[in-house]
Amino acid sequence: MSTAPHLALGRAAEEAAARYLQRRGCRILAANFRARGGELDLVVEDGAVLAIVEVRYRASDRYGGGAASITHAKRARIVRAARFLLSTRPALAKLPARFDVVEVSGPADDLRCKLIRGAFSL
Repeated sequence: MSTAPHLALGRAAEEAAARYLQRRGCRILAANFRARGGELDLVVEDGAVLAIVEVRYRASDRYGGGAASITHAKRARIVRAARFLLSTRPALAKLPARFDVVEVSGPADDLRCKLIRGAFSL
């Protein structure tokens, strides 16, 4: 496993986002789910809804928040990975689904999370 500072900070941001969602009552179903052509940071059950969660870290919102950094191409990769996940897990495919973003910001020792439900759609 790499110890590059930016990768360690990315892992810390994803872990902070997972803890944040759990405190809000979500159940983590998968983390870093990889499919050909894409990856899902977190897959969570939020009540009776399946939430596909993209975690975006920014040290500051100087150039826009984390959600603003999700390009059309990135959304397409997330959707492709989500479709693969649903095709391999039929029980999850029965749930209503949405795409959320957790924006993580701040220094590594004081990460703050903000949930944006339904940040984008198909």
